[in-house]
Amino acid sequence: MANTPQSKKRARQTISRTLVNKMRRSRIRTYLRKVEEAIASGNRGAAAEALRVAQPEMARGVTKGVVHRNTLARKMSRLSARVNALQG
Repeated sequence: MANTPQSKKRARQTISRTLVNKMRRSRIRTYLRKVEEAIASGNRGAAAEALRVAQPEMARGVTKGVVHRNTLARKMSRLSARVNALQG
């Protein structure tokens, strides 16, 4: 348990940061789900547009430290390959 004033403050900050990070992760997952649904529908235009919209949000997750850089690069690469593999 936190004893010093600084450790008590850090505990409070951890709670608020955890909440913010959870919201960011959830937002990224929502965008990923939209891309997945567009790919599943088979519509290449919609899938490409969903991916284009999702990219900045995913990159923001990296800059904020929510997602590791290489994890995002792997996900983006795989999603891009799947979108490009769709027929017109």
